[in-house]
Amino acid sequence: MLFYTFALLLRHESIPFSLYGHCGRIIATSTLKASEQFTRLWPSVVVIIGYAVSFYCLSQALRVLPVGIAYAIWSAAGIVLVSLVAFLVYRQHLDMPAVLGMGLIIAGVVVINLFSKSVPH
Repeated sequence: MLFYTFALLLRHESIPFSLYGHCGRIIATSTLKASEQFTRLWPSVVVIIGYAVSFYCLSQALRVLPVGIAYAIWSAAGIVLVSLVAFLVYRQHLDMPAVLGMGLIIAGVVVINLFSKSVPH
């Protein structure tokens, strides 16, 4: 379903910025744990650069997408992808209510992309 959401986004010219922005944010957020509250230099540098790249890319995507829609997509993708990285890298497991909640968030983004008149089609 997450891949379906990204496939819907491929219709927008903001795609390269969205993808780079998601990558930057996923790397930055996932590296926060390794920075140990910004006490380790290189992980902290990765976090700062990753967030700078992600917010620049988000600002570019806002040229095409309304801010509310862009942030909804941005948040949903971030929640799911960071949780996936946390599972793979840090072995953090989610319970069924958390997985169900993420599924509902993704479903909401799909509904926005398919049916909302706020999204450029």
